[in-house]
Amino acid sequence: MKTKDELPNCPVATTVALIGNKWKLLIIRNLLVRPWRFNELRKSLDGISQKVLTESLRQMESDGIITRTVYPEVPPRVEYALSELGESMRPILDSMQEWGTKYKATLNN
Repeated sequence: MKTKDELPNCPVATTVALIGNKWKLLIIRNLLVRPWRFNELRKSLDGISQKVLTESLRQMESDGIITRTVYPEVPPRVEYALSELGESMRPILDSMQEWGTKYKATLNN
């Protein structure tokens, strides 16, 4: 997890630094529904490379936004889920969804 000194002074810039790319937002969107396995996420995110997904998940885990659970099975099963901190982003994504829906509706007029 980053320290306060490693983050921007501006709260908006801090949020953007943590979740401000297309893939992280879409990963969080999926994880708001339920825990996902790596390959499920990769298949659901059209156009994401394995490398970018891996890097995004590692970064979000390091930042405390998601959790990674490894189940002691053969073959090993790994699931990604939102942490409590990640879950606290629900209102942000809900607002983005609402805004996007309204915006698209204005285009049909």
